[in-house]
Amino acid sequence: MDKSWISKLQNTNDFKISLSRMLDFSVKNSVVGFIKTGDVLCPDLISELPESIIEIILIKLPIRDALRTSILSSKWKHKWSSITHLVFDEKSVPICYDQQALQESVVKFISRVLFLHQGPVHKFEITHFFLQSCPEIDQWILFLSRKDIQDLTLELGNDEYFRMPSCLFTCQKLTRLNLSCCELDLPHSFKGFPCLNSLSFNRVFTPPEAIERLISSCPRLEKFSLIWCDSLALTIRAPQLKYLFLKGEFKDLCLVDTPLLVELSVSMYMTHDLAEHVELSSNCNFVKFLGSVPNLERFDSFMDFTKYLSIGNHDLRHLAIMFNNLERIQMAPVNFSDMKERRTVLRLITSSPNLKKLCISGSSDVAASTSKEDMDFWKNECPSDSVLSKLKFVDLEDMSGVLHEIEFIKFLLGCSPVLETMIIIPSILDKECQLKMLIELMKFPRASSKAGINFIRSNYPIILSPSSID
Repeated sequence: MDKSWISKLQNTNDFKISLSRMLDFSVKNSVVGFIKTGDVLCPDLISELPESIIEIILIKLPIRDALRTSILSSKWKHKWSSITHLVFDEKSVPICYDQQALQESVVKFISRVLFLHQGPVHKFEITHFFLQSCPEIDQWILFLSRKDIQDLTLELGNDEYFRMPSCLFTCQKLTRLNLSCCELDLPHSFKGFPCLNSLSFNRVFTPPEAIERLISSCPRLEKFSLIWCDSLALTIRAPQLKYLFLKGEFKDLCLVDTPLLVELSVSMYMTHDLAEHVELSSNCNFVKFLGSVPNLERFDSFMDFTKYLSIGNHDLRHLAIMFNNLERIQMAPVNFSDMKERRTVLRLITSSPNLKKLCISGSSDVAASTSKEDMDFWKNECPSDSVLSKLKFVDLEDMSGVLHEIEFIKFLLGCSPVLETMIIIPSILDKECQLKMLIELMKFPRASSKAGINFIRSNYPIILSPSSID
């Protein structure tokens, strides 16, 4: 029997669709050991598939269809009950508009599947936003803790948070843990997850000390995501960590012993009171957060995080910090009217000799006055030998045309010998102000003979190619 169609389909979306259609056809036309094709009974070849292929089929199917395979033949009757991957989503049970009835239906379906299941469960996932906190969750987690669970995802509705049972922390084979909308308390006896590779918390209520303890007790942790776990002062120690995503309102952030980190994304929100408190700190946040990430390859800074990094940065010119692997930087927004924020951006890019792509969104105070100290900023702060030798693409959005934005553009054009494209999207709507920006840009020398400037106004680009300047 040619089984090449299995290998071709099993990694495509068509695979699930084809199998679901096959089930619908089989329900209507099945005879034990045979499938009806027109007026002819053909051998039921699907029942002759090897066990490994049957396992692949059942894992790829939606859980409802996996259960329906029990009608295909006597050989398939109990196959679904030993699959190692159980995934429940919003398609697992028919949608109805009665919230309580839907909740009961989902809970009953999951409980029934687990009750009838035999053997280990390596992956268990619930992503059902109509499912709220319920007592059965404790029973499900207890069941999984005895089934060699490795990959656990619980993403429920956020109307009511559930408390994670302590038996979760006995799952020593966990490699991936993804939790949302729950309360988490680490037992005093917890020694860590020795195999955990990926950890994600979204709206998880737990003290920062618990998060720090959890991270530091997972020696293989490579990916960590923390979203909307607010008002935390957090210190992250994770020597194997490679990917870090943080989003929410943080009081303070510090990275310690993270030498392997390659991707870092932070969206930080600071209230007015919190910003005032943080600004009183004498610590250099740039060093505190970026001083221990020598292998960083991508850095994304959103909301108030650039401002946070700028606090305590009185002089960054003599810091012995280099980001030799950093190839992409995205920062939004940046207030170029703030000297400390300018200094932070400048120090970051001039310490990244292999930078290839730079994306910055402005948020400058147009009404801010320019002092004498400001006027001398670029002469004093820019290294005379600055060369961004690998920078090819620059995207500058929401540019208001203030002095220091223009000077920053001039700096980039003058020290990027391989630059190919610079996109500038102004925030100002006044056509006369846009024209002034264009005239100013046309005056600047370009280190790259291939550098083209795409000045996009009202969704209509004006392309300033090198030849147009000459």
